[in-house]
Formats: sequence, structure tokens, C-alpha cells
Amino acid sequence: MGELVETTVGVVGRAHGLRGEVAVEVRTDEVARRYFAGADLRTTDGRAMTVASVRQVSGRLIVRFQQVLDRSGAEALRGAELVAQVPADELPSGEEEYFDRQLVGLRVLDASGIEAGLVTQIVHGPAQDLLVINVGGKERLVPFVQALVPVVDLSAGYLQVAEVGGLLADDSEDD
Repeated sequence: MGELVETTVGVVGRAHGLRGEVAVEVRTDEVARRYFAGADLRTTDGRAMTVASVRQVSGRLIVRFQQVLDRSGAEALRGAELVAQVPADELPSGEEEYFDRQLVGLRVLDASGIEAGLVTQIVHGPAQDLLVINVGGKERLVPFVQALVPVVDLSAGYLQVAEVGGLLADDSEDD
């Protein structure tokens, strides 16, 4: 087997019930492949988490981990980012879909092809994902949608952002 890397598969939400179950905000299209009884996950702070059971309730994923025995343990886990080990060469299932790890570190070019910054993080919002871009020491949030980010070239190490006032620079900085 090749090199393994950690990929974010969810974020723990609020406790559900009294037996240590938690709601999980899913960050993967492969729920059945990542969440099943016996699946080994980790939190980003290094805690091993083994899925004991998983079910859907009103469209939410409810997970019980072997390491969490009661509601107070579940509440302590709230906000934890869950990661899974996946082969480094594994690609997302859909076209024009990317793992966060593929985007973080990409150079950001403006519409004219001039380097403007660097992708430092991906924020998963309710409507769409946001690219956090460092532009001259300032953070810019750019919705990761085709209309605003028309080009992503992983092999060349960059993505290109469309010409939209205020997206990469303050309008007052233009002239």
C-alpha cells in the first residue's frame, strides 16, 4: 500500500442523547466508506476514535464512538475535526471535486495571471466552501464556485480567481 495521508471527513457537532452519541457534520461524499462500525478515525489533536455505531436521524449523521461513554464525553468532543487515513493518490469521486489537502498551498493568480496570494485553508460553509487566501498578509475569503474560481490546475500548482472588485484587493487599493 502507498503513502497514507489524513483527510477531513467530518466535524463533531452537539451531543445526541445520554449514551455518548454525537451529531457529525459530514465532510465527505463517501459516508458509508468512512462511517461504519469499526471504522478508525482520529481527531486533529491526535485522539483515536473508533466508530461503534452510526445512523441517520432527520437527515443528520449520528455517531457513537467506542471511546465516548456518556453525554459529558460527547459534549467534550464538540468541534473536533475528524480525519481518516486515505491513500495519497486517491482522488475525489467527482469531476471538479478536490480534497482540502489538494487546494491548501496552491498559488492564487488573478484574472490576468499575476500571482496574488496563497490558499491557506478551506472553510466549509453552509452554502459553499470558502477558500482562505493570504494576500499580502491579509486573509481574503473567496467562495469556491466555478464562476469565481474558473481554473484549478493541480499539476501546475495554482488556481485562478475571476476579476471581481474587492475579491482579492480592496477597491480603494486599485488606484
